[in-house]
Amino acid sequence: MDTTQRTEQQRSADRRRRELLEAADRVVLRDGPQASMNAIAAEAGITKPILYRHFGDKSGLYAALATRHTDALLASLRAALDAPAERRERVEATLDTYLAAIELRPQVYRFLMHPADGNPGEQGFDVGKHSAPLLRRMGEELAQVIEERLDLGPGTQQLARVWGHGIVGMMHAAGDWWLGERPCTRAELVRSLADLLWGRLAAAGDKVGGPGF
Repeated sequence: MDTTQRTEQQRSADRRRRELLEAADRVVLRDGPQASMNAIAAEAGITKPILYRHFGDKSGLYAALATRHTDALLASLRAALDAPAERRERVEATLDTYLAAIELRPQVYRFLMHPADGNPGEQGFDVGKHSAPLLRRMGEELAQVIEERLDLGPGTQQLARVWGHGIVGMMHAAGDWWLGERPCTRAELVRSLADLLWGRLAAAGDKVGGPGF
């Protein structure tokens, strides 16, 4: 098989994988953690063995969907951080971007973060095993942004990681509670979380030569 044929086969496989993920997304939007491999296969117009051939098992499909949605969320968070606005406005916009994402697609959020609530007829997920890496990835990404932009003095790299993971943990815990109980508006939650963060963030100077924060 020549290089052209292999490239075309890879493109076809990638295209088919995207189509299957889009079908899975539609089922997850409808069913949340109860989304089953049978329902996803039916939505895609294929048999379950073909779905297994592409993703291995439900955990493999979950990982692919998690990557897809985390990539999109991280891109949105970076756009909020890069917006031409005052630092406080960008902090609030970043918090709001995360909360808006989970509010807009709560079933997807529950599928990714509460998979143990899923179909009891299928093998469930270990929530920590599957959701913790998503939060850790977000924490590392935010840590990198903080390190690039703020001068935190000695130990900047370590402190940036502490802040990155701490902020993500705060957003996740507060957002999870808020999505379940709706005790206040999203705007009120954003302001309250920004108030909690603001003291140290307001005092930190921009890193010399960095993009600014």
